[in-house]
Amino acid sequence: MEQNWRLLILSDKVVEFVYSPTLRQRFSHIDLVISCGDLPYYYLEYVVSVLNVPLFFVRGNHAKLVEYTSGGERRAPWGAVDLHRRIVCHEGILLAGVEGSLRYNRGPFQYSQGEMWGHVLSLVPKLLLNRLRYGRYLDIFVSHAPPWGIHDRPDLPHQGIKAFRWFLKTFRPAYHFHGHVHVYRPDAITETRFHQTLVVNTYGYREMEISAQALITRPCAPAETQRAPAE
Repeated sequence: MEQNWRLLILSDKVVEFVYSPTLRQRFSHIDLVISCGDLPYYYLEYVVSVLNVPLFFVRGNHAKLVEYTSGGERRAPWGAVDLHRRIVCHEGILLAGVEGSLRYNRGPFQYSQGEMWGHVLSLVPKLLLNRLRYGRYLDIFVSHAPPWGIHDRPDLPHQGIKAFRWFLKTFRPAYHFHGHVHVYRPDAITETRFHQTLVVNTYGYREMEISAQALITRPCAPAETQRAPAE
């Protein structure tokens, strides 16, 4: 029987009905949660604790080094897995991520285009190994900022990342989920096909269902995490 994964992807905005007692009832079918950044840790911890499913995240440009809550200090959301510069195999799905946006002030998770190239290139050795082992490089790429020329804007804080465009063209993940660019108009473009990748702006929240058949040539081993070298 073909397996489907039901994803809840969050970014940039605390959604009232997600952060509410109705969360479990509304999203009881969800298998996996992904955060594309700029969300408070307490919000992500609430989702993890209520849905009791894995949550993978990258930080956005507004993230703090330390978040202070009634539960104490947090440098990351409890119970979630940081994807930045990592490749993770979760139940047959290969995920990788890059945090932050272009640098426009002194925020801790802001980078130059050159530094973004460094983040992306750090993933390449493991992606090549994935190709040899599983017949594909990657299934889902998660970032905060969008790729250059796709869903981005001309102002510096919201310009896309040039390295991401090369990354998608070269390694062909099935999906690229990002946030950062807020969506206020119903006619805003939030899904774009770029080569073999569906690029999705997940501002607020998105639900998606993906099939194993659409992703997998050869399933990866569960609970396998690969960490790119530190900067």
